[in-house]
Amino acid sequence: MIETKEKVLRFKIKRQNDLDAPSYWEEFHVPYRPNMNVISALMEIQRNPVNVNGEAVRAVVWDYNCLEEVCGACSMRINGKVRQACSALVDKLEQPITLEPMSTFPVEKDLVVNRERMFEDLKKIKGWIPIDGTYALDAGPNISSSEQQEAYKYSTCMTCGCCLEACPNVNSKSPFIGPQAMGQTKYFNMHPTGALKKEERMEVVIGDEGIANCGNSQNCVQVCPKEIPLTTALAELNQSANKYALTSWFRK
Repeated sequence: MIETKEKVLRFKIKRQNDLDAPSYWEEFHVPYRPNMNVISALMEIQRNPVNVNGEAVRAVVWDYNCLEEVCGACSMRINGKVRQACSALVDKLEQPITLEPMSTFPVEKDLVVNRERMFEDLKKIKGWIPIDGTYALDAGPNISSSEQQEAYKYSTCMTCGCCLEACPNVNSKSPFIGPQAMGQTKYFNMHPTGALKKEERMEVVIGDEGIANCGNSQNCVQVCPKEIPLTTALAELNQSANKYALTSWFRK
């Protein structure tokens, strides 16, 4: 734990006025209080948006919702590492504390990025359980406790974007949809009803956007706030993809 001896916290924030504007750095001083997190410091800046030069400036824009590491909205780079701002305690951060938007996604303003690509990728892998409403919605199929425990790990994904930000294979030169969508593919394929869409999901996995683009850097599992075993999912999907591609070839 890093002791905070200063009565003032120093924040260097990478800012951007809109999608097409150039980025710039601005520094702020925030009065220190015990047990502050990055969000509470940003709220202080929002309340009194004056930079270190004493200039009144536009309030910093960032995204947040739950404030308890459940929604994934407050993802950003803090001191160079992508993480959730709500769980980043300033007492444990080196100063000056640098805040940057995630670089994998388009920046809308300051620390706010557009994570739409993640939700579009969930559509591609059909990230849902297919219930068409033509039969009784009773208790559903039985799932063993061991399968439930394994599935629960993947169900905690909050589409925060941290794994995509850390993955070197998710970039403008690669079509790879990333570890989040791959992990959710495994999750929905595990469900007895979800498996009805398994072949359609596997077509994405073996396609241009799929598992072949994973470089096995394992960065994703290191930054995941929920400690989802993404590398396990990727390894299993790689095996499943080879089997599926082979059987598909013979069917043709």
